Amino acid sequence: MTGSVFGLLNINKPPGPTSHDIVAGVRRGIKERRVGHTGTLDPMAEGVLVVALGEATRLVEYMAASDKTYLAEITLGFSTQTYDGEGAIVARRDVPADLTPENIEAMLRRFRGPIMQVPPVYSAVKVGGKPAHTRARAGETVALAPRQVTIHQLLLVSWEPPIMRLEVECSAGTYIRSLAHDLGEALGCGATLTRLIRTRSGNFYLVDAIPWPTLGAAFADGSWPRYVLPPDRALSGQPRMVLQGTELQRVAHGLPIPNDRGADGLVRGYTPSGRFVAVLRGDPHSRQWRPVKVFRNAAQG
Repeated sequence: MTGSVFGLLNINKPPGPTSHDIVAGVRRGIKERRVGHTGTLDPMAEGVLVVALGEATRLVEYMAASDKTYLAEITLGFSTQTYDGEGAIVARRDVPADLTPENIEAMLRRFRGPIMQVPPVYSAVKVGGKPAHTRARAGETVALAPRQVTIHQLLLVSWEPPIMRLEVECSAGTYIRSLAHDLGEALGCGATLTRLIRTRSGNFYLVDAIPWPTLGAAFADGSWPRYVLPPDRALSGQPRMVLQGTELQRVAHGLPIPNDRGADGLVRGYTPSGRFVAVLRGDPHSRQWRPVKVFRNAAQG
């Protein structure tokens, strides 16, 4: 399958390896250089990591921008440098003895919706061209600007002092470590993210994800192609368009085609036989569909 792979893998990443480690393992396993993931998970985190293969790497930008859902275990009473359990402890404070689920719920309301969030200093956010964590580990003082993220849903799943478990549905770019830290400050006792499971990334779910050891065994025996998902899953929420005759020929050469309705937004382009060959964007002003991604198999007609 070398050189022709065009699809996606929904991987259940275990705690321990980095997202880069998973990508490197896939690259070796399928013998394909073009492999990329659609949203970093910290080494301690686990769950859904969608990996794009071959030309599907050109679709990463759409998947990376999708909303995510997490189950987060947050331990109150101490804070760390990294805002998670892997960092050095920098402060310990008593957890209020009278803290109730009702108190927590009242505090959670402040974090729902659009909020301004400061990323962790120990993160991959670039500062002057270098990751912030590189500068921090070199002893530099790093100041990161707050940015807007959206917490669509923030539910208290359980409260077993000093551990609270939350379900978080959020926009791309949200740091759950920062959310845990900020919740701890709001409660006045500090908090640290001690476990994180990504249960959804866009329309990819944990229940369907392939355990990493299972995929490793499939690489070894050559059965891995059965786990590859169609590349158009990356845009499954967008409409389909069947490209006929001259339309297909024009799109294959990167040329626009008529958009009689003046529609806006993205569509997935297919051949009459059902092969996914392009992503097009509607331009309501020129009343054209403009190809934004054309895949090599489009030229095959």
